[in-house]
Amino acid sequence: MPDRPTQILQATARLIARRGVRGLRVEEIAAEAGVSTALIYYHFKDRAGLLRRTLEFINQRAVDYTDAPLDTSADPRTQLTAILLRELQDDTHVRENSAAWGELRATAIFDPDLRAQLATATTQWSDDLAALIIEAQAVGQAAPDIAPQAAAERLVALTEGLSQQWLSETIPLQRARDLLREAITVELRRP
Repeated sequence: MPDRPTQILQATARLIARRGVRGLRVEEIAAEAGVSTALIYYHFKDRAGLLRRTLEFINQRAVDYTDAPLDTSADPRTQLTAILLRELQDDTHVRENSAAWGELRATAIFDPDLRAQLATATTQWSDDLAALIIEAQAVGQAAPDIAPQAAAERLVALTEGLSQQWLSETIPLQRARDLLREAITVELRRP
């Protein structure tokens, strides 16, 4: 069984994914987590602190399922493709994470602290992908004249957009995955 703070973060992520952030009350989170509101305030100080920590929790959970168990002996292009496609899988945690991430991103429009935290997490993800693109260029799996950081940023944005479209059933999961594979081919300009 997870410790109390983790239990609270899991409950918060579930509620955000299901209902969004607007109007989310600490009392609802306490009921979902099976803890007192006082315990939430003890661990997270206030609602804003809880949202910031939930974003960290969601981000770490995404890192866990996109990187593990990643075959690091695979070529960089295969690794890049695997990492991105793991964001588009019909798995409870992935669905919950993606939905909650989208809700927190929308909330960040009006919350500068959350906005800065989202920017940091997104930049880290882009940087990781850019490093793989640089490796792919070094072994001839990506065109040498592409800008790795820009390509990574476009792939991150596309992945997030496809995730939201898939979750809202605007497009089927397989179509989202196919579009992402095609985008990787276009961005890297090598078969």
